[in-house]
This record gives sequence, structure tokens and C-alpha cells, in this order.
Amino acid sequence: MYLSKEAKEKIFAKHGNGKNDTGSAEGQIALFTARINHLTEHLKKNRKDFNTERSLVKLVGKRRALLDYLTKKDILRYRAIVKELGLRK
Repeated sequence: MYLSKEAKEKIFAKHGNGKNDTGSAEGQIALFTARINHLTEHLKKNRKDFNTERSLVKLVGKRRALLDYLTKKDILRYRAIVKELGLRK
């Protein structure tokens, strides 16, 4: 797999509440963003890979749902994670 255990721990340590906190919304959003970026690069090379395209759309939907949840729960955390990950242009 493209994300090793150490890479995931690094993502959760940076964006979550620690390397073992895999359930926080910020950590999940950061992990989804890394996976989305990876799949986007794959699809640039393999434009007819429709299964990957479908999984990318599902991941974007999951990330959007988590971002919506975070907006309702705590707007400051939402703004911080969006700024860290550079999701808005």
C-alpha cells in the first residue's frame, strides 16, 4: 500500500491529537486528503481507470461529510484544518 504505518502515524501526529488518535475528525480529514491526492495523481496517468475514479468520488464525499460535521461542531477547528491542508483556494 502507498501509505505505510509510519506515514499514517505521522499524519495523525501532525493533524490529530497524537499518533494513536486515529478517530479525530482532523486526522481522518488529513488521511482522506493524502489518499485523494494519491488517487488524483494516479488518474492523471490512467484516465480510463473508472474504478479508481469511483473510489476517489466516494472519498471526496466522505471528506466533505466530515468537514460539514466539523463546521457544525466547532468552526474554529474546521478553519484550522482547512488552512493547514490548503483545501480552499
